[in-house]
Formats: sequence, C-alpha cells, structure tokens
Amino acid sequence: MNEAVTLVEGAAERLSWLPDWGASLILLALGAAAAIAVHRLAFRMLTTFVADRSLFWRSLVSRTRGPTRLAVLILALSIVSSAAPLTDRQSDAIRHGLLVAFMILVGWAATTALHIWTVIYLRKFKLDSEDNLLARKHLTQMKIFERAGVTLLVVVTIGATLMTFDGVRQYGVSLLASAGAAGLILGLAMQPVLANLVAGIQLAITQPIRLDDAIVVENEWGWVEEITATYVVVRLWDWRRLVLPLKYFIEKPFQNWTREGASIIGTVMLYVDHAAPIALMRAKLEELVRASPLWDGQVVNLQVSDAMEHVIQVRLLVSSGSSPKAWDLRCEMREKMIVWLAEHHPYALPRLRTDMGRQPAPDPRQQQAREERPALKAARA
Repeated sequence: MNEAVTLVEGAAERLSWLPDWGASLILLALGAAAAIAVHRLAFRMLTTFVADRSLFWRSLVSRTRGPTRLAVLILALSIVSSAAPLTDRQSDAIRHGLLVAFMILVGWAATTALHIWTVIYLRKFKLDSEDNLLARKHLTQMKIFERAGVTLLVVVTIGATLMTFDGVRQYGVSLLASAGAAGLILGLAMQPVLANLVAGIQLAITQPIRLDDAIVVENEWGWVEEITATYVVVRLWDWRRLVLPLKYFIEKPFQNWTREGASIIGTVMLYVDHAAPIALMRAKLEELVRASPLWDGQVVNLQVSDAMEHVIQVRLLVSSGSSPKAWDLRCEMREKMIVWLAEHHPYALPRLRTDMGRQPAPDPRQQQAREERPALKAARA
C-alpha cells in the first residue's frame, strides 16, 4: 500500500507543470484504468483456471465479477486520492463518493453471497428425480426467502447510502415525524401489493403449492413454473401461461395433484352395452397395463360404476408415477380397450335397439268365419 502511494506521489510530481485539478483528474483516470486492467487480467486467469471444473465453480466466478471489479476500483481510487494534489473540498467529495460506492459494494456482495449460499444449499436436492417432493419444497422456500432477503438488503443499502448525506441527517427528525401519516396513506394505496407480500410469506411457510407442482386452477391444468414476490406463473398443458396473484392461493380453493407425492391415480370412463364381457375386460385391462412402461405397478381396477337405460358405465383405474404419465396412460388404456372391444367383442359397443314387438295370434273362430264367408256368398247367389 505504501509503495503504491509513493508511486502516485512520484507521478504527481512529474505532472506538477499542470494545474492541480488537471493533474488530479489524470491521476484518477490512470488509477481507474490500471484497476480495471489488473482486474480483467486476474479475472481472465481465474476463468481459465475453473474452465474445466463444474458448472457451480464457473457460475461462482461469473457472479463475482462485478463486485470484485468495483472493490478493486474503490481501492485504486482511494490510493490515488490520498496522494493526488486535491483541495480539501475535492478530497471530501471524493471520499464521500468512495464511501457511497463502498456501501453499494457491501450490499452487492451481500446479495451475491446470499445467492451463492442458496445455490450451495439447493445442490443436494435433485429436481429431476422421480419423486422430487422434498426438493420442490426446499426450492420453493429458498426462492421466496432469497427474494425477500434481496429486497431487504436493497432497502438497507439505499437507506444507509442516503444517511451519508447531510441533508438527510438534518431532516431525519422531520421525516420520522411524518412517517406515521405517510405510512398510513402508503399502506392504503399499496394494500394489494402488501397483501401479496404477506401471502408470499404464508406460501413459503405453509406451502400449499411448490415449484413444479401439478395443479388444477380456474378449470385449467398445468404446472407451477414460477413463484415471484407478488404473483404465480402456471404453465398450462398447451404451453399457455396463467398468471395469478399470490393471495389467490390463500383465499380460493384449487387442486394440487402433487401435494404429498408425485404418484396419482388416473380414471378412464367407458360406455358399453349391457352384454359386454366385464370379466374379460378386467383381465384385458390388467394385461395391457402391465405391458405399459407408464404404469407404476400399484393400482389397476375395472368396475361397473353405473347402469343406464341403453349403456352401462365402466370405470378403469390405473396409477402412474406423475401427472403427465398418468394422462398418457389413461389415453393409452382408453384407446387400446376400445380397439380390443371393436375387434373381438363388437357386440359390447353401445347400440340402439328397437323392439317392434310380436303380433298377437289370430282367434280361431274369427279365422273360421273369414274362411266360411266366401262359401255363404256363393250359395246365396
């Protein structure tokens, strides 16, 4: 550090032929340029060093690029300003600017450290596993708490930065005195926003939904794609996005198909004739579902769930490891059962019958009278 100050003082002596403000400006510019060059060289070497390492280390180096560059720049400018020919007023202004920059650096470093800690904590949970309930639980909690922590750090950093200005300190008492009334007005104006923030904390603690949960909401089926500080994005089955406020999931009912586990039972309804071979259909369903890779080996059943005037309702129950697999398995079983019935038992498919009824047997006496009637007419003639 002393050697750097001595070097700057020697450079200032060589620029003594310039005005003090001109020499100071050149020294500050050279110091900033040297700091950026040194940081770029060191960062390039560090990037090369971690190039063949895991994605975590490469991301860690990439995310610390901005804070480290600002730290090196602050250090260089503080050394130069201590040896440059500056007036007291200029020195105070530069020191104040460096203090503000240092506070911003601390807040920036804190948010980066919070993100790195979150990533390290979540590395032991795998979202790509078959039953990722625990992973989604921790991911949802950490994402919401990380956003809340970043918001708090930003507010504290801005407040600490503003308190370094004399005007803010001078009118601090007045600001605190008016904070009560201003807080009431602001609270009424921001009631929807505050309600969503409180709902976000409730969701993080109770977790009625998690990231990647399969839910049915507003008569739409999809997955929870993103949970922000104020709203939830649901990716629907046809790739549309349904955006809902956080408080919706606190105030209104919805279906969560992966609340306690990813496995789910799928239902298929078939309408067949009363003469359908139920026992053969049950055996064929078991044969088909055991041959399907989508079945999880837990539930398979066939029952007659209703009988109506023209058809009977047959319910097929099959289970699968996840909601998308359950949907595909349902479609597969419905298709194959209908094809099997059409090929081997076509009489089991729904039909409309019309019974014309039987004609009543003729009366023998009436029949004899009709036969004798022509003979009587001939005799009379």
